[in-house]
Amino acid sequence: MEFDRNHIWHPYTSTINPLTCYPVTKAFENKICLESGETLIDGMSSWWSAIHGYNHPALNAAASAQLEKMSHVMFGGLTHEPAVSLCKQLVALTPPSLSQVFLADSGSVAVEVALKMAMQYWHSRGEKRPHFLTLSHGYHGDTFAAMSVTDPDNSMHKIYKGFLPEHFFASSPQTGFREAWDPDDLNDFRARLEKHHTTIAAVILEPIVQGAGGMRIYHPQFLSEVRKLCDEFGILLILDEIATGFGRTGKLFASEHAGIEPDILCIGKALTGGYMTLSATLTTQHIARTVCEGEAQCFMHGPTFMGNPLACAVASASMNLIQQGDWKTQVKNIEAFFSRSLPALKQYTMVKEVRWLGAIGVVETVRPVNMEKIQALFVRHGVWIRPFGKLIYMMPPYMTPAEDLSRLIHAVEMALQQPDCFIQ
Repeated sequence: MEFDRNHIWHPYTSTINPLTCYPVTKAFENKICLESGETLIDGMSSWWSAIHGYNHPALNAAASAQLEKMSHVMFGGLTHEPAVSLCKQLVALTPPSLSQVFLADSGSVAVEVALKMAMQYWHSRGEKRPHFLTLSHGYHGDTFAAMSVTDPDNSMHKIYKGFLPEHFFASSPQTGFREAWDPDDLNDFRARLEKHHTTIAAVILEPIVQGAGGMRIYHPQFLSEVRKLCDEFGILLILDEIATGFGRTGKLFASEHAGIEPDILCIGKALTGGYMTLSATLTTQHIARTVCEGEAQCFMHGPTFMGNPLACAVASASMNLIQQGDWKTQVKNIEAFFSRSLPALKQYTMVKEVRWLGAIGVVETVRPVNMEKIQALFVRHGVWIRPFGKLIYMMPPYMTPAEDLSRLIHAVEMALQQPDCFIQ
């Protein structure tokens, strides 16, 4: 692993003083096996994605069968059954108004596609609308346009402020998911929309759960009111369900908590069950038609690996598992477990707040974690949890049994009692 430490860049890690990386030899179900012999209970689903667990026989079979045919062909001028089958499933699973599917490479690219789609829509209508309205504490990815709609002051991308296109950021809602709705939460959003709506191409936000911007879980009424305001002012609504899509919040899509439909939807992460990178941006027939009636006569985007057959075949198998519906009971059981176990952690002075929704559990601490120390503690306790900042959060694979959830919570409890796991 010396070569890894000296030459390979890992996510959000310094090359001068890199954090310890733990070599993995295999993974199965909700377990990650280390080269050193430990088997860890996975509490992260490899950043939201491995919802069915690892080495799932149905996904393995889909990948193996597709490899015998073709791993990739270009999508320009060609098509294939894996892409067609997957897009049929996505149209069936997503809100009824979303009938046009653009397959992309990653979550960040899906957001880039959505932003370009919205701007090209208005360009085709003869209007220049260069701005977007979004929320503080939001996160939409690491590429350039995606960073531009990520909170410039309260995010990991604040060092890029001044270099990115500048958009409008409204105050994020303060009312929690289970609290009494406060209409004042909408005041700043409404004011900014009223003032700037003629230059705004779309509103973009994460529905119900703001992920990397703070794991904040807000009231569904806010989302419902945003939809009404977008309709009132004739503004497109983009929902970034890359993290929340496919059951993570207890609904197939988080927008269902508010009973609304977006004009453009971004999905990714869990789309292939964590097997490989793939995302999609879906929109309405009206938006797609308007885009293609404009000057360009088409949508101006086309990734090299668009519609990759191998990824589409695995994603289609993942969607088959979603359609079978076992996830509903599994996520409900995880949520019930979190509702019983997380409140007990509030007894520790290091804890500021706990919150949960579906298969998401969050412990917000009063001090930032010492990543090197806390990661080592979690490994010693046989779990894989990857916190950041002041957030210890869990998003386990849906099939995680109760005894493994107990071990995740126990490890968090042990960390909360170790001062050296936190920055002084």
